[in-house]
Amino acid sequence: MAWGESKAWMRGSAHQKLYQSLLDNAMQAPARNAKRRKILHPEDMPWEMSRQGLLKHLLNEPYMQIIPPGSRSGRHRHLAEECLYVVEGRGYDLHQDCDVEITDTYHWKPQAEVKRWEWEAGDVIYIPPNTIHQHFNAASDRPVRLVSAINRIYKYCGLNDLEQIEDAPEYDAKVVLSAELVEKYLKRRVKEPA
Repeated sequence: MAWGESKAWMRGSAHQKLYQSLLDNAMQAPARNAKRRKILHPEDMPWEMSRQGLLKHLLNEPYMQIIPPGSRSGRHRHLAEECLYVVEGRGYDLHQDCDVEITDTYHWKPQAEVKRWEWEAGDVIYIPPNTIHQHFNAASDRPVRLVSAINRIYKYCGLNDLEQIEDAPEYDAKVVLSAELVEKYLKRRVKEPA
C-alpha cells in the first residue's frame, strides 16, 4: 500500500453498523415524533426540591424556578450560558465571572468582582458562560417565578460542567414537593441564617 501508516489503522476485526444506526434513527424520527405528546398538562410536569431551590420541570430540561418571598436560589456555576425569563416578581442577581482554561483538563477561578443586576417581571436574565450566579427575591410578600432555558450544545459536546456552591435555604433532600407544599413555602418569608 502507498501509505506507511496502514499497518496501524488496518488492525482490528471489530465490526459494527454505526452509520446505519444513524440512518435508521433519522428514518424513524418522523414516526417517533408523531407519537410524542403535543400538550403537557401541569400534572405531567414534576416538582423537585433541588439544591438550587423549588423547581417545576416543564420539559426534560427547561424548568420554572419559584423563589419564596425574601428568599434566594442556590448559588452555582455551569459552563453553558443560560437565559431566564422573569414571569413574576422582582429581584436581583449576583454574578461572578470566572477565568477559565480548557485544554485536556478544565480549570476555573472566580474573579474578585461580584456584579449585581436588578430585574422584574417581563425581563430576561442572561447568565454568561461559566459565571457563578444566584437569584434573589427582593419582595417580602410575593414569590418570584423564573423560566430557565440553557444552551444544550455544551452538554452534547461532553462539557456539561455544573457545580453547586451554596444550597437554596429551602433545600431539604427528604422533602417531596406537591403543589400544596409549594403554596406553603410561598406564603412564608424565609429567615436569614443567624
